[in-house]
Amino acid sequence: MDIALLSVGLNVYSTKRLKEEAEKLGHYVEVIDHTKCSVALGSAFPKIYFMGEDIGRAYDAIIPRIGAKVTKHGVAIVKQFEMNGVFSAARSLSISRARNKIKTLQILAGKGIPIPYTLFSINPDNIQEQIDALGGAPVIIKIQEGTQGLGVILAETTKSARSIIDTFYKMDTSILIQEYIAESNGEDIRIIVIGLKVVASMKRISIQDEFRSNVHRGGTVQKVKLTSKEKEIAINAAKYLGLGVAGVDILRSKKGPLLIEVNASPGLQGIESATGVNVARAVIEFVQNNVGIRN
Repeated sequence: MDIALLSVGLNVYSTKRLKEEAEKLGHYVEVIDHTKCSVALGSAFPKIYFMGEDIGRAYDAIIPRIGAKVTKHGVAIVKQFEMNGVFSAARSLSISRARNKIKTLQILAGKGIPIPYTLFSINPDNIQEQIDALGGAPVIIKIQEGTQGLGVILAETTKSARSIIDTFYKMDTSILIQEYIAESNGEDIRIIVIGLKVVASMKRISIQDEFRSNVHRGGTVQKVKLTSKEKEIAINAAKYLGLGVAGVDILRSKKGPLLIEVNASPGLQGIESATGVNVARAVIEFVQNNVGIRN
């Protein structure tokens, strides 16, 4: 099987691991920088150009690792591969949904998956009402398309919340506001779902004076045992978003587990080091078993 890894380069841990495991299973793998791909339309057979060559039909499967800063272009490249009949480990529509936090929460809350109380608005004239609707400060303020903990702010007082929210509105930046789950104590759970099966899970623990538990923010990780409810939430989240591979983030609260985010290109370094599970191989095996199924 010929596989294209859509990634900015082999210096990324997850990309290296996926390439290693694919080659161990006997597959040919190329790392394709999707930011350097161009799509040519208007002929009977649309083309995807990379380094002067048409690669639109050169692979049996692609594994997208699309960065947040180039989501729209990356999704367009994935979409074109799909339209050319190439299997994708993550569908273009699913990547778009997962990258936008509001879309994700709208879809999943509509399916009955528990989430923190969440509000989104673009109205700068009733900020106090928005804060009050969540029970007052402290509140969490998130940029809708941030990743790795970037664009996530804890506003501990009403005054700071008003100031931050007003600033984002004036910058025309789309945000959402969520209740602060104090009892989570700077911890969350990352669950990897592949092919609608939970393959690994870890607890992420924030460093002192930091409420975000992301590994990229200096958080530590450890293996964790999931409850049946947590497994159910993770599997259903991947199912409803249409993701073959997903990183599902959950908080443990007094009300039970609450989903906070879903990642269509979850990092592998933290989860593999914390659990000892070969997640990269599981991804390749998922592609291997489904490459005959066209999106």
